[in-house]
Amino acid sequence: MSMASTPRAIPLTCSGHTRPVVDLQFSRVMSDGSYYMISACKDGNPMLRDGQTGDWIGTFIGHKGAVWSARMSTDVTRAVTASADFTAKVWDTYTGDILASFPHQHIVRGCDFSGDGSRIVTGGMEKKLRIFDLNRDDLAGQPILSADGHTSVIRNVVWDGARNMILSSGDDMEIRVWDPRSFNQVHSCKMDGPIASMELSADGQYITSTTGKSVYFWDAQTYTLRKHIKTEYDVSAVSLHPNHTRFVAGGSSDLWVRIYDFESGRELEVYKGHHGPVHTVSYSPDGELYATGSEDGTIRLWQTTPGKRYGLWQGDGNEDA
Repeated sequence: MSMASTPRAIPLTCSGHTRPVVDLQFSRVMSDGSYYMISACKDGNPMLRDGQTGDWIGTFIGHKGAVWSARMSTDVTRAVTASADFTAKVWDTYTGDILASFPHQHIVRGCDFSGDGSRIVTGGMEKKLRIFDLNRDDLAGQPILSADGHTSVIRNVVWDGARNMILSSGDDMEIRVWDPRSFNQVHSCKMDGPIASMELSADGQYITSTTGKSVYFWDAQTYTLRKHIKTEYDVSAVSLHPNHTRFVAGGSSDLWVRIYDFESGRELEVYKGHHGPVHTVSYSPDGELYATGSEDGTIRLWQTTPGKRYGLWQGDGNEDA
């Protein structure tokens, strides 16, 4: 295929952050067809954006240290952030106000909402998981439950709302699955190195995780390994397309964004746009674009199908009416 016949991938650049962008999350598609994106950054100022265009909506001001993780509630009315200032904070996404601040004894690296948005889970340098009830003002910021078990830093936490299970992972090379009712560990998925990233696919079918040069896809129902793909570089983050045909990967030691075929593991596309390693990647809920966050302090939005009319992209003029 000649270069002329292939539309060029031109990413949209979202500026505003002043330090490395380390975490991204898209919301679900709302009733009006819109969706949102939240970013966590070492500058301590998480940002909310229009997911289709990357347009800035607001900045959450209040942390006094790097923000390592940012998540939205299912209805996008609230956000939760995990920070190096030893707190997790819950925010009103309409006003930007802090609704609650939960103190920890060390850096908080991961956070997420329960399916109904009434609770949050956190984890970090303390190697401890905590659940906080957002409706219990009488607890004065104390957790309703906590769990030990990790032997090293917890870097990622996910609350699987469909199954009401909590997933956690980090440097002790194991994805742990917890029942939030008792906070007992009920499953584990062992890997061969520190786990850099972990996320649940958009439909909740797969848990994706990365360690070293390897990408893992686990069945989120049975916690069995479905696919293991080796790459030639250290993988920082992976996101699976909603239709499971492809996945995007970022590298911690180079500037490239790579697209792979999910079934075969074959590399399909390679793009360069960032000026630093890519720390976080995520597909949009409709699968039309994916976002990448980098050491260079920018977020870039890339089309899944370059040349298609979507959002701020005007298309290449070859689409059917």
